[in-house]
Order: sequence, then C-alpha cells, then structure tokens
Amino acid sequence: MATVTLAPMEGVVDVYMRDILTRIGGFDLCVSEFVRVSQHLYPASVFYSLCPELRQDGKTVAGVPVHVQIMGGETHVMAENAGFVAELGAPGVDINFGCPAKTVNRHDAGATLLQWPERLHDIVSAVRRAVPDTIPVSAKMRLGFAEKSLALENALAIAEAGAGKLTIHARTKMEGYRPPAHWEYLRPIAERLDIPVVANGEIWTPEDYDLCREASGCEDIMIGRGVIARPSLGWEIAQRRGESTGMTAFNWSQILGTLAEYHDLIEGMANPPRQAGRLKQWIKLLARSYGEAGELFTRIRRLEDPRSILAEVEVTKERVLDVA
Repeated sequence: MATVTLAPMEGVVDVYMRDILTRIGGFDLCVSEFVRVSQHLYPASVFYSLCPELRQDGKTVAGVPVHVQIMGGETHVMAENAGFVAELGAPGVDINFGCPAKTVNRHDAGATLLQWPERLHDIVSAVRRAVPDTIPVSAKMRLGFAEKSLALENALAIAEAGAGKLTIHARTKMEGYRPPAHWEYLRPIAERLDIPVVANGEIWTPEDYDLCREASGCEDIMIGRGVIARPSLGWEIAQRRGESTGMTAFNWSQILGTLAEYHDLIEGMANPPRQAGRLKQWIKLLARSYGEAGELFTRIRRLEDPRSILAEVEVTKERVLDVA
C-alpha cells in the first residue's frame, strides 16, 4: 500500500509539529530531525531530545511511528549509534544523505557523501548489520551533489547495502530548494531498484501529488514544506488515494484554531523566545497557502511573547467568525 511520510525538517518538524500534523491526519510515518553523530556514541539524552516519542513506543500521540534519522560520515560511529537508538526503541532508523547545509557538508555529512557511492554502501551496510533485522533501515538522498550523473549508482549502492527503502529529494545539493523538483529522474531509479522509492520535493497541493506520482512512477511520497504551508495536505492526499472521504482543505478559521493548539503544545518548550520564534515561523510559512497569514505575520512579526501572538491569533479568529 502506498505511504505518505512526514519529512524531517530541522528546526521545523519537531515533536510538537509531528504531534499536531499527525493528529490532523493523512500520514503513515514520520522521520525525526537528524541526529548528527560523529566521533563517539551519543548518550540516550541526545536521542530523546530530538525524538521524545522514543519514550512512548516510538509513536506520536496519534499513533504514527517515528523513525529516527542519523547523519554522519564515520561508518563505525554511524553503526554504533544506530544500534543504540534501536535499543532505545526506535521503530526504524533512517540515514541522511541529503542535507544540503554548508556547515553539514563541510564536516563530511549529508549530501556531500553523494560524491562517493562506495561510502554510501559502507555506511548503510554497517548500520544494517548493527540494527536488528526486525527494525527497518532506510535512507534519504538527493539526485547528486553538483550534478545528477551518480544518481542511479548512489541509489543502487544504498539498496545493495541492505536499505529497505530509499527516499529521494528530486534535486541536487547545489540546486537546494529552487524549483522545479526533477521528479522524472526518479522513474528509472524506481524501475531498477527492488525496494520502494519514495518521491520528495515540491509537493504543495493534492494536484502536485498527482503530477509527482505520474512523473516519478513512485506511489510513496514524503512531504515537508508543503504540509507546513497547508496543514491539511496529508489529509487531502489520503482522500485522493481513496483512503478517506469528505476531506477538504482547511479554511482560515481552522488554521487559526490549529495555531492556537500549537501554541498550547509548544508551552512544553518552557522557552518563551523560542516559542514565539516557532509561532512566527509557522505563520510566515502558512502565507504560501493562506494570504491572510501574511497579514497576520505583519501584525505579529515584532512580538516576542508567545502569549501576545496567541492573543492576536484569537482576535483574528473572532473577527473571522463575526464576518461569517
């Protein structure tokens, strides 16, 4: 059966965002923000901080499994940490070969490894050996570092090393997040591999989902920025897959209610400046799908107290209800 996965976006899709988006629905799986491992075995506290769901059977409150993503270039260290996070109860381990951040790539991790297929193979193989057979190991990559000539070779190296699934962000490292996503490059890879290939990149609407599936030949998808900008996207795609009925995009009033719920969740951070930053970040991203969010962001952009931002959200919701 086709699956929809919530992408691991550092500093955006944390435990609180995973909670709220999986409760809205449409997701079969989440992948945690990456744990950057190097030089040594990390203590349990590091994994718990980025994936608190490990304390609740590796699932969100809505019951969606969360696989833990690790990133690094040292084969034995990656394997050691993968084995340990499996002991902590991770329902799956994912390996990051896609992060395009310059600071990450300068330190031999993420997308920079796509220049050496043999290194991808060695890391995946070591991780697979370190993790019990009952726990799935997957990987995420891009189409390449500077260009795409090694895309198939990299994908084959990962699959032959024992990964059970491969997610491909359909751009190179150098292309960053600039449109378009080259979904068509995924089709020949999916046709060669004996494991599921998951398409990722530039899926903002249910119509994009249809176009991606047609171009890539992939039934499975991963969405990140698209669902942050349109929180009901996973839910809408589930309807398109015939798994649910009667689902429509959230209206602005529902978005405001979701923002209020998010405010209550992130009180768990106990860090008001960080909470305010997360609220503003999400409201700004919502403006791609909701013009009203751009207007709201203009009003709250200088606020530093999350309670003041919530008050503005509530006032806005009351105005919307009065008009309705």
